[in-house]
Amino acid sequence: MATPIAMPKLGITMEEGTIVEWPRAIGDHVEKGEVVLVIESEKAEVEIEASASGYVRHLYAEVGDTLECGAILGAITESAEEDFDPTAFAAEASKASEEKPRRARPAVSRPTAVPRPAGMAARDGRPRPTPAARVKARALGVELERVGGTGPGGRVTRRDVEEWAERRSRLVTVADGVGLDVLRSGAGAPVVLLPGFGTDVSVFARQIPAWSEGFEVLAVNPRGVAGSDAPDGEIYPIAQAASDAAGIASGPAHVVGASLGAAVALELALAHPERVRSLTLITPFVESGGRLDAVAQSWSRLAGAVPSDELARTLLPWFFSVAALAEEADRERLVRGLGKTLAQVPAATLARVQAGMQDWSGSRLADLATLAVPTLVVIAGADLLTPDGETISAAIPGAKTLVVPGAGHAVTIEAPEEVAEAVRAHVVAHAGE
Repeated sequence: MATPIAMPKLGITMEEGTIVEWPRAIGDHVEKGEVVLVIESEKAEVEIEASASGYVRHLYAEVGDTLECGAILGAITESAEEDFDPTAFAAEASKASEEKPRRARPAVSRPTAVPRPAGMAARDGRPRPTPAARVKARALGVELERVGGTGPGGRVTRRDVEEWAERRSRLVTVADGVGLDVLRSGAGAPVVLLPGFGTDVSVFARQIPAWSEGFEVLAVNPRGVAGSDAPDGEIYPIAQAASDAAGIASGPAHVVGASLGAAVALELALAHPERVRSLTLITPFVESGGRLDAVAQSWSRLAGAVPSDELARTLLPWFFSVAALAEEADRERLVRGLGKTLAQVPAATLARVQAGMQDWSGSRLADLATLAVPTLVVIAGADLLTPDGETISAAIPGAKTLVVPGAGHAVTIEAPEEVAEAVRAHVVAHAGE
């Protein structure tokens, strides 16, 4: 026997609803009262419960479809093996629905709670997770408080929860009780990637495919970023981040760091030279300076108060060149991409990393001349945040320099092919060392 899942009529003015999520897939078992569907109607998302126990046997509509109240959306059968004709059942269920008195409510589903506006914030000021995200978090045992939201207004979506769980499955232990989220790609000698302040490894997304050809790329999300563990403490020291990175690869690695990641890479090469086969410093600094400190402080404060897309709009002029921001469509594209990246770094992590940056700033100036590993320094010609790349390159014995004219601080995003080719050539040239 089959039971329909229909679009409910939740209010006197409701005429249609949009499918937001199917928390259960075809073939999944569902108990009566469990959430089987999430819809949006009149700017509110509502969880719909199954009216019978059984197996999700067929879905007649997909996420994003908008249908009238009473429309047949799916079917639940008592067993997974019983005969079932989707076409005949839909026709019969639709006919039965049309014959019911108009005053009768659909018997197949009901809301679990009073609908709330989609962007409504919780009491702590954070955007509420979507209903589908809460369902998936319960199923996977994920703490929603640790998941960055990439949905509208910074809401945590089901995909955010799934990606968080995936990251947690690939942790690499670097200290007692501390695992780092490491994305692996390719095979061969290791290439370790270290992202900058407030970002995750997605800043290297355009380069990873090229660097994975003949090498194993190990893209490391530092403590507190994305799926990595976030141990308590007031400071995440640069030396600690370098020690963490030293334990990622099984042997000496080609190390690539961007911005604050370049500081970590530099510290790694100085403190653990035996772990570094070659070094690439992208938009590096050895002294943070007043401008970088001011931006980092504002960034840390805003991260806990505004959605990630709004934070991205604020940071955009510091990251990208005038040319990259000339067209509104390009600005919006950059906001969307940067917003997703910023969502992976909680405000608490930013504060700890900022303290570590300030503590390290200026401490390695005299040590640049002692570096004995092949080094490439990538400089963005229009970089407002770390403009001292040429000085750093000149201080490192034998360092090579690539200047990308007109590019802003986020040079891996603004000039992806040029950075990918230069770094790959540097790594290949020193692959045997």
